[in-house]
Amino acid sequence: MKKTRASLRLGGLLLLLVFSALLQAQVPVTGFSTSVTPAEDTSRVQIIGADRLTLLKTDDSTTIQILAGGVRLKQGKTLFFCDSCVLNNSGQLFEAWGNVQIKDNDSINVFSRHLRYLIDKKLAYLDGGVRLTDGKAQLNTPDLEYDLNTDIGIYKKGGKLVNKKTTLTSKEGYYYASLKEVYFKNDVYLKDPAYEITTDSLLYNTQTQTNRFIAQTLIVDSTGRSIRTTDGFYSAATGKATFGKRPVIKDGATTIIGDRVAFDDSSGTSQAAGNVLIVDTAQGTTLLAGEVFRDNKKERFLATKKPLLIIEQEKDSIYVTADTIYSGKQSELSSDSTKKSKTDSLSKSKDSSDRYLEAFHHVRIFSDSLQAVCDSLFYSYKDSTYRLFTDPVIWSNGSQITGDTVLLFTKNRKPDRLKVFENSMLVQQQEPGLYNQIASIRMDGYFSRGELDSVRAIGEAKTIYYIQDEDSAYTGINESKSDIIDIYLLNKELDKIVLRNEVSGTIWPIGQKDPLQMRLPSFRWLESRRPKSKLELIE
Repeated sequence: MKKTRASLRLGGLLLLLVFSALLQAQVPVTGFSTSVTPAEDTSRVQIIGADRLTLLKTDDSTTIQILAGGVRLKQGKTLFFCDSCVLNNSGQLFEAWGNVQIKDNDSINVFSRHLRYLIDKKLAYLDGGVRLTDGKAQLNTPDLEYDLNTDIGIYKKGGKLVNKKTTLTSKEGYYYASLKEVYFKNDVYLKDPAYEITTDSLLYNTQTQTNRFIAQTLIVDSTGRSIRTTDGFYSAATGKATFGKRPVIKDGATTIIGDRVAFDDSSGTSQAAGNVLIVDTAQGTTLLAGEVFRDNKKERFLATKKPLLIIEQEKDSIYVTADTIYSGKQSELSSDSTKKSKTDSLSKSKDSSDRYLEAFHHVRIFSDSLQAVCDSLFYSYKDSTYRLFTDPVIWSNGSQITGDTVLLFTKNRKPDRLKVFENSMLVQQQEPGLYNQIASIRMDGYFSRGELDSVRAIGEAKTIYYIQDEDSAYTGINESKSDIIDIYLLNKELDKIVLRNEVSGTIWPIGQKDPLQMRLPSFRWLESRRPKSKLELIE
């Protein structure tokens, strides 16, 4: 009987101790939440609720709390959920297992199977199927270190971020939750229905779906266009992009390089600035400029700031420079283009000859066999004709040709023939101060192997030329006029002149006339305007 009473007293004492400890922990074993004081202690983790709680005293000063079943904890504004955990506030540590969740702020949620949490540092180490979501994107990784002070998550064993239709993978990553940005590092690969990115480092904003490039990067979009860059950004939401540090863009047969290139895929426009280089292998052209604006949808461009267009040929490429160079589809110039059928439009879009070129102000043209200047130029790829307007001058085969308007026809991209309208004139310098001259209303010129071979002057044709004997000594000056004058050139010099119909004129002895007086009314010698080399056009 004494032993039974003693046992009852001991059991009652133990129950009292357990009940007292439960009251201090403020966690009811029935699973109801504890009360929270108005002034929360953010240095400790509060127990909001659990199905079961066990107290274990490890030494005189340390007591750990073991919670199981629907565990809910709180530190400041951060909530923790799990199936079970061991909490040691005095040791500034707790560890959780099963359906672990951290709810930080309003949108950040982290899930895993296991958590080790440093209470004073607010540093979480999660592993086992870790998932982090900010309401826009979800990050999956085997292990994650998450700092609740800075809202930064770090993974180093590989991770995958999914944002709508975009997937990003890398070996390492730094997730800035407050900024909604992720810094991906090592073997970064982005897959999107519209494009793919391969790089070593990438900054990605989950809210704006913007990529920032900070390392050597290759971008390939769904059209096959590729971009190599080390600097810039691309927004999948807006379709806008800007690349710096001389990116290289390859779009079909076109390659674009510049100090800075900006795209707007929604409108199909782009801008390249700073030492721009555009090579079009389909058209056989190379464009250099300070700035180029392109409209990919309408296949047109505008080049400014000392543009230079190189039209490639086998041995004698043509160089064109002006204040402004513009190119577009010739079918767009047609007044009834809007009435054309869709089939016709599609056929023209595939026609490489459906293009034209315009150059404005201070136009200069250089090739080894021909040079020219004018104020404006129009070139049609359809008929391979250069149209030179406003004081045009052409130099070829030692001859200078001027007129109000000049049409230069090419064949296989080489000069084939030309037409000069109004105030036409051809001048050749024999010696300083001695000039062979032919003037008429109109002139037709013909080229052989790219060099001027013969010219026909038509309408009120006049000529002054110096006669030479077999030893090239000057013997006289022929001053004549006719309806038609044919000029034949040999080895870049005047070889023969034939006057046809209504011929009249005088042959003056060489010493009887002052060469300075032997000038036709429209005579001009413009050698100073002549482009001397292709390098001169670049300067």
